[in-house]
Amino acid sequence: MYYAIISQDVEDSLEKRKSVRNDHIARLQALRDEGRLLTAGPHPRIDSEDPGPAGFSGSLIVAEFDSLEQAQSWADDDPYIAAGVYEKVIVKPYKKVF
Repeated sequence: MYYAIISQDVEDSLEKRKSVRNDHIARLQALRDEGRLLTAGPHPRIDSEDPGPAGFSGSLIVAEFDSLEQAQSWADDDPYIAAGVYEKVIVKPYKKVF
């Protein structure tokens, strides 16, 4: 089943994001390579493809896991959590319709 991992950044998270972005992306690439990643990306803080120094307000990942517990465990191990990027993370089932 798919699960949505919805994350909210702390204020001024851009430098923290940059410091561990490669590790964060590597985990997403692993999901993609396994055919389990539906979509992933950040939410710009402003209405722009490239928000520059405004940075991001959070992220959305939709990926396939065997259970909610497995999805939560994967989310809990995100480098962005260890680096203090995320203030809050919600993991919930997602049903793809389109």
